[in-house]
Amino acid sequence: MTHLQDSPQPGHRPATGAREGRPRKVAAFFDLDKTIIATSSTAAFSKPFYAGGLISRGDVLRSAYAHFLYMVGGADADQTERMRSHLSALVTGWDVRTVSQIVEETLHEYIDPVVYAEAVELIVSHHDRGHDVVIVSASGSEVVEPIAAVLGADHYVATRMEIVEGRYTGDIDFYAYGENKAVAIRELAETHGYDLDASYAYSDSITDAPMLGAVGHGFAVNPDRTLRRLAGESGWGTLTFTRPVTLRTQLSPPRTAAVVGGAVVLAVVGWLVWRAARRRSGGGTDR
Repeated sequence: MTHLQDSPQPGHRPATGAREGRPRKVAAFFDLDKTIIATSSTAAFSKPFYAGGLISRGDVLRSAYAHFLYMVGGADADQTERMRSHLSALVTGWDVRTVSQIVEETLHEYIDPVVYAEAVELIVSHHDRGHDVVIVSASGSEVVEPIAAVLGADHYVATRMEIVEGRYTGDIDFYAYGENKAVAIRELAETHGYDLDASYAYSDSITDAPMLGAVGHGFAVNPDRTLRRLAGESGWGTLTFTRPVTLRTQLSPPRTAAVVGGAVVLAVVGWLVWRAARRRSGGGTDR
């Protein structure tokens, strides 16, 4: 798996594929929070961060309140900027290795139960068609990278905090938000030869309009009224995700139909996890 290492520079949408006789490559770009998972990935780790001594009880409560606002009504640009400033100040001085270790050890406990089955099925479908899957998230890379690995993503884009001597300084090297997501997508297209006109993007947030507009096939996931209106005006599709699943759930034996339906979903999820492990140990992704 690769990560966009350098801050992307603005550029025009490339007409990749047909140019210079190169084979046409297609990518599917997925937002993470409330698109693949039914929550905020950063807020999901507030409890283990508290247990690990990184944040106080007050920080946990503030995180829970911000998460409530986010889940109920999303976040506009001003709210997002306030949250970004708060988080930047909060993580100043944190040991990066400790953060990565906490995320690694608690990933399955806090992320597994909230993955949308519909998103998993889409990821599998895109891989089956030979498409690259790219996770594009405003959350920090230490959170996004292991989630992307479990999902079998080929690449990811995430916010990068400045690190000096193994600790966060509180400054941000690259903020994967708004127009920056679209810029990062265009840079990845230049690097990997993606035909953006043939590519796909999925997000729940109006702030990801530039990302949805950067490809030929944009999809608004569980859109609110504003995003639904923009999707209609822009010719984007709309999708409804309603089935968060636990990746390691053991099925109980209720009605046969429910068991069969659940088994299909879990089989898809289990296959995806197997494929992710195979891609990491064998080929297809590069770190």
